[in-house]
Amino acid sequence: MKILVAVDSLKGSLSSIEANKAIAEGLLKANPDFSVQSLPVADGGEGTVEALVYATGGQFVDSVVTGPLGQPVRARYGILGDKMTAVIEVAEACGLPLLPKEERNPLLTTTYGVGQLILDAIEKGCRDFIIGLGGSATNDAGVGMLQALGYQFFTKAGELVGHGGAALKEISRIDPAHVLEKVKAAKFRVACDVNNPLYGLNGAAYIYGPQKGATPEMVTELDEGLRNFANVVLEQQGTDLQSISGAGAAGGLGSAFAGFLEAELESGVELILELARFEEQLQGVDLVITGEGKLDGQTSMGKAPAGIALLAKQHRIPVIALAGDITEGNPSLHESGITAYFTIVGGPISLEKAMNPETTRTNLKRTGEQIGRVLQLF
Repeated sequence: MKILVAVDSLKGSLSSIEANKAIAEGLLKANPDFSVQSLPVADGGEGTVEALVYATGGQFVDSVVTGPLGQPVRARYGILGDKMTAVIEVAEACGLPLLPKEERNPLLTTTYGVGQLILDAIEKGCRDFIIGLGGSATNDAGVGMLQALGYQFFTKAGELVGHGGAALKEISRIDPAHVLEKVKAAKFRVACDVNNPLYGLNGAAYIYGPQKGATPEMVTELDEGLRNFANVVLEQQGTDLQSISGAGAAGGLGSAFAGFLEAELESGVELILELARFEEQLQGVDLVITGEGKLDGQTSMGKAPAGIALLAKQHRIPVIALAGDITEGNPSLHESGITAYFTIVGGPISLEKAMNPETTRTNLKRTGEQIGRVLQLF
């Protein structure tokens, strides 16, 4: 029997590679004659760089860039096996985990480091970019990233604006004259699984601002800034940022990529599975095992297990999904192609203990073994 193991990272616990390895060990313990292959996967969020670097035989690159509050941070991105494509997770440079809760303030945080990562990759010969949005601590509409790339933003008084979401309401004029030709020539594909507009009640500030440390007063100010920025861009460049589906992703970074860098905003999991050549990996496979930390109604709306299951379903391959939490299991999971889903947790346990990497590894290995033992009955 040929089994493909392709589990998304269990956030805060194990990476996709680590989770796959544990399940494979369990399967082979049940039957050493199983043919088990593993493929690291992601949905455009955490783990995207790792998944694509390993899938394409690429390499990791470490770079020190400007963090969300201006402090230096070490960020990692990947260059794929073609040596021309860079894959970047924006959270590496401006993510929430880089700041303690008490320091989170989207009026101040910047995406400048994301632009620095792009420039670093361009200097290393990359011309194509895969960008994973999500997990940002920012609400600056990507202006910080654009500033790093050479765009200049001026106030009515003719002064350069500063960094952070608070600067958006001061923008009166945009000057692209200092943007490098190499930047203009680069092509961007952006993994984006939200459709929020840039501003308004369903926009970046109102929907995502509070989780980034914004008070109700801050949210109002941030939204006004986003609205002003969109108006200036419409007047001076003729681009309607508000009409772009997903413009509000990652604090408005979606608008910067789509409106200034001509990026395509695409389904994260579809983009990652395409680049990892997942469909080719299904050839001759009898069973797919996938999963993530929590399986619920959201899983079927663009998460890795659902994307994997849909492709497997097209090839009539059964899919088993594993997760730590399945309490909100939804019929839509079966409709997406998941044949059956199971929790890996063996009994009552605290969340902290359940997410301990060693606990998760043990649970995955045990569950993999039990699945393997059942498979021997057929």
